[in-house]
Amino acid sequence: MEKLPAATGWQWIKQGFSLFRKQPAELSTLFLSYMFLMMVITIIPLVGQLLPLVLIPVFSMAFMQACVQVEKGQRVYPNLLLTGFRSPAFRTLFRLGLLYVLAATVAIGASALIDGGLFWTVMTGSARVDAKTVQGSGITLAMLMAAVLYTPAAMAFWFAAPLIAWQNMSMGKALFFSFYAVKRAGRAFMLYGLGWAAIGVVLPLLISTLLGQLTGSPALMMMVLLPLSIVLTVVMYCSFYPTYTTLFGKPSEQPSRPPSQ
Repeated sequence: MEKLPAATGWQWIKQGFSLFRKQPAELSTLFLSYMFLMMVITIIPLVGQLLPLVLIPVFSMAFMQACVQVEKGQRVYPNLLLTGFRSPAFRTLFRLGLLYVLAATVAIGASALIDGGLFWTVMTGSARVDAKTVQGSGITLAMLMAAVLYTPAAMAFWFAAPLIAWQNMSMGKALFFSFYAVKRAGRAFMLYGLGWAAIGVVLPLLISTLLGQLTGSPALMMMVLLPLSIVLTVVMYCSFYPTYTTLFGKPSEQPSRPPSQ
């Protein structure tokens, strides 16, 4: 596996936009259907708040498969949300989701050493936090600590789901190859992350500031920013696919048996 130039990260973003432009309505509908389903799942007693996080690897395969079909010129429908559930690798993807939640819990929990658990409270919504409490609490440093601790896990999780579903890898093997692939393509992923920070955070902030100065209408700002945020999120999901194909090639047919344990 050769190291990729940093410019590859920007190419991934451009390819995400290219995929979205081919079926913008269909991909947006898939995303909105996913969000609606997540809202329904949260209603489930006891596990409703946790289950959407556990199912992230399962649902991620729906968007990856959607990109495959867009690339092939095939229509994308909301029933693609069942892709991960229908996969022979479903159980492994579900266990991957449990590990994902565990890694995030450890990273956020460790940040309590800095701010006394305030960041944990914010993330879990277990208590109301006001601006006065946050001020001078060290929560910014705690967030940075959690991000640093979680980064190796994020590298291991990045390609794990498609490697499990498309290449029939065990969870451990998929996590290893994902971590190694992201590490080797570190410069490309750095630019990829910076690019999405500019597009997904800075751009909406500039637009909202401009609209606020020109119109002062919160309703108009919401009418512009809400669809923009949806589009940018869908494009970002689409850009995950070229990160995979660049490093691991085009996916073949899904395996007919569960991955080895």
